[in-house]
Amino acid sequence: MIQFKGALVLGALIGTGIGILIAPEKGSDTRDKLKQEGLDVKDQIVSDFKDVKEDVSKAAASGKEKLSEDIEDLKVKASQKAEQAITFLEKQLAILKEKNKTLQQTS
Repeated sequence: MIQFKGALVLGALIGTGIGILIAPEKGSDTRDKLKQEGLDVKDQIVSDFKDVKEDVSKAAASGKEKLSEDIEDLKVKASQKAEQAITFLEKQLAILKEKNKTLQQTS
């Protein structure tokens, strides 16, 4: 997209320059037209860069939102895994308590 806009602006600038240079006008009129065309091209380039900046900002914001969503998913998954680990440890602790009771009764 950026390359297309750049090529379009460059083509317009070259075409305008050639057209003005071969036109049968006074030198001062030609210079004034070239100056105006240069200002118009500059304005177009500034506008295009603003558009690109907005697109990049939107992409960055979208990336931040996606990152936030991924972090939330990770938190949920980590919490679920922690719960599974706690449940496993509680079961193992219960088994150890039962074994300990048996040992205490035989002594």
